[in-house]
Amino acid sequence: MYSKKVGVYFKYLFKFTFQYKLFHFLRTDHHIKLDNIKEFKKKLLQWANAFDKVVWLDSNEYNQAHSSFDAILAVEGISNIQGGVDQGFQVLEDFIQETSDWVFGYLSYDLKNDIEALYSSNFDGLGFSDLVFFQPKKIFIFHDDEVIVRYLNEFSHLIQSDFEKINNQHLGYTNHASSKIDIVPRTSKESYLTKIKTLQSHINRGDVYEANFCQEFYAHAGIDPLATFHKLQERSKPPFSAYMKNGKQFSLSASPERYLKKEGELVISQPIKGTSKRSDNLNEDARLKKDLESNPKERSENIMIVDLVRNDLSRIAKKGSVQVDELCGSYTFAQVHHLISTVTAKIKDDYSSVDVIRSTFPMGSMTGAPKIAAMRLIEKLEDSKRGLYSGAIGYFTPSGDFDFNVVIRSILYNQEKAYVSFSVGSAITSKSCPESEYEECLIKAKALREALEN
Repeated sequence: MYSKKVGVYFKYLFKFTFQYKLFHFLRTDHHIKLDNIKEFKKKLLQWANAFDKVVWLDSNEYNQAHSSFDAILAVEGISNIQGGVDQGFQVLEDFIQETSDWVFGYLSYDLKNDIEALYSSNFDGLGFSDLVFFQPKKIFIFHDDEVIVRYLNEFSHLIQSDFEKINNQHLGYTNHASSKIDIVPRTSKESYLTKIKTLQSHINRGDVYEANFCQEFYAHAGIDPLATFHKLQERSKPPFSAYMKNGKQFSLSASPERYLKKEGELVISQPIKGTSKRSDNLNEDARLKKDLESNPKERSENIMIVDLVRNDLSRIAKKGSVQVDELCGSYTFAQVHHLISTVTAKIKDDYSSVDVIRSTFPMGSMTGAPKIAAMRLIEKLEDSKRGLYSGAIGYFTPSGDFDFNVVIRSILYNQEKAYVSFSVGSAITSKSCPESEYEECLIKAKALREALEN
């Protein structure tokens, strides 16, 4: 084992940072009943925020199919990897095999360059690593009114003192930024409309059928990440929310979308395509949802991505196992209505968990079809490097299962640079109206802007 670690270390020395320690990676479950789950969650996350490595995933009590738990927290890394695109998936594979334990982290959109002959040279104001994963000392898993505490056995003696610290947390947040937030678009509206027309010219001549085009909004300011995250959750209440801290880099995600989940041999993909605004008027809101369900443009966007997902999964799936469990189901969230499809497959025995992700990454809902052609085209037209936006945050279990969201509706923050960023996008087809697509972006950005601007 030791010699293999040394080999891995030197192979990727100049691309990745490794921190390994040898422990017996055993965990024992401690079940604890809670009287006030909501308050304990907030105190727990505030306590966790003092550590360098944090991943918090919360369903916000949304009745989501294929859920394994209500929420999970991983905190205090004992080993980690982080680095660039080159050989990223192989490094992740090695790390998972070496730890044989839970690992949490993220995959940036630009890991596409590790899979295909692609590149990313657009402006990057955040400067995040392309891949970050860590093995936590401490895990908290929420089911109903119970939390399962799963520390590495070497640190289980800390559970009682940690709970005392958690329960003694004073819930108080800075409700405003340390400086005025002046959010500006990286791409002007005029430039956006021109780029959409250029994109449609490629669609009309058959280069691609659909492409997800995104734009960045940013600010130079300091914020309170945890307070901003809580404000964002209150506005959106998404089923795949994530708070991630990597040193002084933060992701505050209010994502409604699952990228991919693996349960044994079963893999579940749930792409979102098709969006409608909501109304405070109940009758009008019902009409908007019904219109979305029958809108041929919105449905065609979703169906094209379902076909892409089916194609991605078919390369690693057992013959005849790829199925569309639900096509264009309509779902309501705090800010929008969405069309969501569910595609499942049974994976061949000789494919690892990382193989499954490598074969389907990036998610089709954030690229377009055909996938590679769409990625090349949007890279040329977009003004910002996507980085973690359009990537995925999640975890791997010791048995090789995993679950990852899609990093959308998310605020990304580099505290050292005092740089705040969020991006939004929409699927462009030949039938898209550029003005309507711009308005859809503003709808998606609304909760993000409100969380930052108080």
